[in-house]
Amino acid sequence: MNKFFITTPIYYVNSQPHIGHAYTTVAVDVLARYHRLKGEQVFFLTGTDEHGAKICQAAQKAGHQEQKFCDLISEQFKQAWRALNIDYSYFIRTTDREHEKGVVEFLTQLKDEGFLYEADYGGLYCVGCEKFMTEKELIDGRCPDHQREPEKISEKNWFFKLKEFLPRIEKLITDDQILIQPANAKKEVLGLFKQGMEDFSVSRQNVSWGIKLPWDQSQTIYVWVDALLNYWTALQNNNTVILNGAQRSEESQGLNDNIPGSFVGSRSPQDDLRHFWPPDLHIMSHDILKFHAVYWPAMLLAAGLALPRQIFIHGYFTINGQKMSKTIGNVIVPQELIEKFGVDATRYLLLAQFPFGNDGDISLDRMIETYNAHLANGLGNLVARVAKFGFKIQDSRFKNNSEEQYQKLMADLDLYGVVKLAQEKIQECDGQINKIQPWKIKDKPEQEKVLKPIIKEILFISRCLAPIMLTTSQKIVEIFKTGQSEILFPRII
Repeated sequence: MNKFFITTPIYYVNSQPHIGHAYTTVAVDVLARYHRLKGEQVFFLTGTDEHGAKICQAAQKAGHQEQKFCDLISEQFKQAWRALNIDYSYFIRTTDREHEKGVVEFLTQLKDEGFLYEADYGGLYCVGCEKFMTEKELIDGRCPDHQREPEKISEKNWFFKLKEFLPRIEKLITDDQILIQPANAKKEVLGLFKQGMEDFSVSRQNVSWGIKLPWDQSQTIYVWVDALLNYWTALQNNNTVILNGAQRSEESQGLNDNIPGSFVGSRSPQDDLRHFWPPDLHIMSHDILKFHAVYWPAMLLAAGLALPRQIFIHGYFTINGQKMSKTIGNVIVPQELIEKFGVDATRYLLLAQFPFGNDGDISLDRMIETYNAHLANGLGNLVARVAKFGFKIQDSRFKNNSEEQYQKLMADLDLYGVVKLAQEKIQECDGQINKIQPWKIKDKPEQEKVLKPIIKEILFISRCLAPIMLTTSQKIVEIFKTGQSEILFPRII
């Protein structure tokens, strides 16, 4: 059985999950489900990033001790993913004991092999980004993302010898051995090599909330190093057997809170590591590209580990033309969408707004328009038009002339293209019904003969959309097995 290891970034717990987190996670879930449906063994990793100065500040503001604050927000992420029917294999937290142990072991190995050194460092540090910045990255002396002046910091740090690995990483990216997509993201990363990059800090001084360096207790492991290593520690240290989603049993539900519906049993962690490593696909937004495309491969090369195969950067989006902000009051949370549209429709609508990989804008009004056009008046109406004739198809496994197109769209991570393909098929079916006018055909066998090809097209559409809208897809199959219809998507006024 082929394996597929796919990840979201782990999400910072300084605030509750919002539509941006949901967009990434739904996309990864769709791809994970697609690979499961292909019969592959999938490891879908997500989780929360819980250390650093920003968490201290957020916890203090909320009136909680850091661990309590992290527990509360991390649980909100789990609840949001349950509500969105996210079928992850493992939910990692950087405050997990197993993760902390793995991080310490990894960095100890790098130190023992001579890839870490101690030095004085002075620079500009943005707490909001949890990273050092150069003057060139600032706009009018402020961080462009947080609109604050970074702090001037001078301290002793431990550094990783990044420059030793830069020529090799540049060649790997140029040759697509580390495939970075879309093309503009690859171009941006290669531009970083031309600008030149320095060794980077793996530790911070005077940061209380984090993992201490075992050989220097005055130093806390830099939050981004800690976070990147989650992809490694999840396989190195968790004690869970991860199986194909289709093989999960009801009896296994709830055995491990971090693994919904997965099996728990005996196994060698090294066996799982050999099987799933390296990551096949990291998906994330643009702001963490440098960490994943440069720092992460360098750390893995130093440790002698295989490198991730593909990094895909999806776009940023605005809400009604404005950046999402608590101050503006335009933050959209997943539950708000679920209450309005339902789970399956919310998942669909997140992917139907603009091409995956592009920047775009989202508005609730446009989502309602898309819901009515694509789902209520589109797919839902088409199913109702055909199902009312009562014809059944027991076996939904058959070839379709668009199968190859669908497989290519999924291989290219073109989730928006899948939505477009489904809509084209829906319009074709509606056009065919209008042309043949089956309600005017009195002979039942003849009526069945002209409608069966359309039913097969509808079942193909449901198969294409199954990773996005699993429940809806199952309902459509059941409708044409039983001949009994139901309203799939009530119109929203």
